[in-house]
Amino acid sequence: MKLLLLNPNTSATMTADMAAAARDVAAPSTTVVGRQSSFGPASIESHYDDAFGAAGVAEQVRLAAGEGFDAIVIACFGDPGLDAARELASAPVLGIAEAAFHAASFVATGFSVVTTMTRTCVIAERLVQRYGFERTCRGIHGTDIPVLALEACGEDTLAQIEAAARKALACDRSGAIVLGCGGMAALCRTLQQRLGVPVIDGVSAAVKFAEALAGLGLRTSKVGDYAPPLPKPWAGWAAGLAPGA
Repeated sequence: MKLLLLNPNTSATMTADMAAAARDVAAPSTTVVGRQSSFGPASIESHYDDAFGAAGVAEQVRLAAGEGFDAIVIACFGDPGLDAARELASAPVLGIAEAAFHAASFVATGFSVVTTMTRTCVIAERLVQRYGFERTCRGIHGTDIPVLALEACGEDTLAQIEAAARKALACDRSGAIVLGCGGMAALCRTLQQRLGVPVIDGVSAAVKFAEALAGLGLRTSKVGDYAPPLPKPWAGWAAGLAPGA
C-alpha cells in the first residue's frame, strides 16, 4: 500500500524523522511518503498555529489527489484538519491523537498523555472529549519542552520526558503513556523499556491502523458530512485549492 504521512508544520527535519518512525513499523509492502505544509509555522504550539496547520493539511491532501494513496496519516497530535482531509479524500485519514487513544485503550484501563508545551494541553483535552475517552484518559501533562527541541533530542530532554511520564503514572494511576507529540516518535521504544509500561506513539499506531483499514478495503464514507465539499468560487492565494479547480 501507499501511505501519505502529512506533517502539518513546515519543519522538514521533523517530517523526515516522523516518516522514518513510520517506516520502522510499516509492513515491507507499505511505501511511506512524507510531506509537510508549504506555508505556516515551523511547529504547532498554539491555537493560532493549529489553524494554519489545518489549512496546510487541506492544501496537501488537495494537492495529493490522484496520486493513488491508500491511506493518509496526519502527524500532529492536535489532529489539525482531520475532518477537512476526510471530506477531500476517499482513502482512510487518521490523526495520530485519535489513533494513540484507541491503541492505549486496548492495552490499559487508563492512560496518561505526556506532551510538549503545557499551553497545548487544552487542545489534547478537547480531543479526548471529542473522541469519547474521558473515562480512560486520566491526565494530560505538559513538559514545556518546545516542539523543535525534539529535532535534536538529547539525554537531558529524554530524561525530562521520562520524569514527567513516571509522575503521570503514579499520580494518575495509569497503566500506559501516550506521547503527545509526533516529534516524540523516535523516543517510544526507549521510554517503554525504561518505564516498563506500554508507551504509545501516535505515528506508529496510526500507520498500523491505516494498514489494517486499507487491508479490509475500507474507505472514508462519502454520505453525509464527509461528502466532498461543494464547488464555489474561491479568492486570493487559495483559489487554486478550490474543489474542482
